[in-house]
Amino acid sequence: MNFQLGFVVAGLIVGFVIGLTGVGGGSLMTPILLWFGIPPTTAVGTDLLYAAFTKMGGVFVHHRKMNINWSITGWLSLGSIPAALLTLWILHIIKTDITAINSVIKHSLGWALLFTSVAVLFKKKLLVFSQKHAGDKFHSESKTQNVLTVAIGVMLGATVTLTSIGAGALGTVTLFFLYPLLPTSRLVGTEIAHAVPLTLVAGLGHASMGNLDFGLLGQLLMGSLPGIFIGSMLSEKIPDLILRNAIAIMLFFVGYKLVF
Repeated sequence: MNFQLGFVVAGLIVGFVIGLTGVGGGSLMTPILLWFGIPPTTAVGTDLLYAAFTKMGGVFVHHRKMNINWSITGWLSLGSIPAALLTLWILHIIKTDITAINSVIKHSLGWALLFTSVAVLFKKKLLVFSQKHAGDKFHSESKTQNVLTVAIGVMLGATVTLTSIGAGALGTVTLFFLYPLLPTSRLVGTEIAHAVPLTLVAGLGHASMGNLDFGLLGQLLMGSLPGIFIGSMLSEKIPDLILRNAIAIMLFFVGYKLVF
């Protein structure tokens, strides 16, 4: 693919947004690639590896700032990696058009994100409600919570492998509800850390099916690696309320795009 400055700029903007909020990988980059005229299958495969390499840069920064809960990352990966491999195997076996499946998933995901964006805005009220009804005991990594985290990982693994959407948006949402006591900056860092192995496995699977453009990937990474570094550095400096509102706006925007 010939060099296009537009791809570098797109990578820079999306990388910055991912570093700051943990949201916006596939849900922003896939539509941008389609707008540039990239075929859907190539867009999904390239975007998954773009997300994997971009978020590796984010993990480096967030780990240094101690913004990652590696225990939660491990439980999520325990469900998502096997689910991604199983989904890739099924796609390889059936070799059919998954456009209809993708349409249903994206539409459902869009509505879920719209509702969640409202919930994120009212995090404090929901936190008081959850503590009142479930108590603090549930929120200190209980066995029930670990099982639910693995189950969420399974859902993320299948959804992300099919559509390249959801690693950031859905991951952030589920962590927000399952771990409401987690500070927003740690929520972002933990989600980014989990997305790396998931998008890497799914992306390599799609690459093995020929759904990858190396030239395009290189141009996107030229912009995204500095972008996610800057976003990750700023995430901890921004007050929790502003960061939470930024995530809510991102979720609403992504949800609106998917539904309408």
